Amino acid sequence: MADTTKVLVWDIPTRVFHWLLAAAFVGAWLTGDSERWRLIHFTLGYTLAGLIGFRLIWGLAGSRYARFRSFLFGPGKTWAYIKAMLANRPAHYLGHNPAGALAIFGLLGLGLATAGSGIAMDYELGGEWLEEFHEIAANGMLVLVLAHIAGVVLGCLQHRENLARAMVTGYKQGEAGSGIRRGHAWLGLLLAAAVAAFWAVYPSVATPPVDGGHAEEHAEHGD
Repeated sequence: MADTTKVLVWDIPTRVFHWLLAAAFVGAWLTGDSERWRLIHFTLGYTLAGLIGFRLIWGLAGSRYARFRSFLFGPGKTWAYIKAMLANRPAHYLGHNPAGALAIFGLLGLGLATAGSGIAMDYELGGEWLEEFHEIAANGMLVLVLAHIAGVVLGCLQHRENLARAMVTGYKQGEAGSGIRRGHAWLGLLLAAAVAAFWAVYPSVATPPVDGGHAEEHAEHGD
């Protein structure tokens, strides 16, 4: 086996996206059933949509391991990897492994469904069926997030490497020359600044969502 060294795998925009998406989803989940925190819920929902939009672009134009083509695996290879993982003998991947890739594409799809349906509800579209769809998509995303975390923990144990830390530092153990050359720090900072600016501005300009029952009550009293 070739000697390994620390190599840069995850660029800064990918890392910023990862942790901001996690924070936005957790925050949106915790505030989903609270009228008091509903504006924050919508703020985080729009953030989720914007982050996924960025990731779709970065998946086409980003650095080597951020691009979708670097972790496109067929069903056969994905299933073989999952079986090997359950048998405690999975192959090691410097970038996303087949199970991780499956989780990523699933999270992007469910994230779009969750955020898209939530935004439609913000514009009072769809009715009760859309609310049910929104809840189903959010629950599905939660299940996939938990499965992803379990997979990361299992991967850490099987490969004896800290995958969560790698998503903070960007570095993993790999063959010399196998990493990326640039971290694209400026774009990561720009992404973080854009999200921070949105959080600062949106709550002050957004129209607070109005509950349908309260809206009818106001209409009856001529408010």
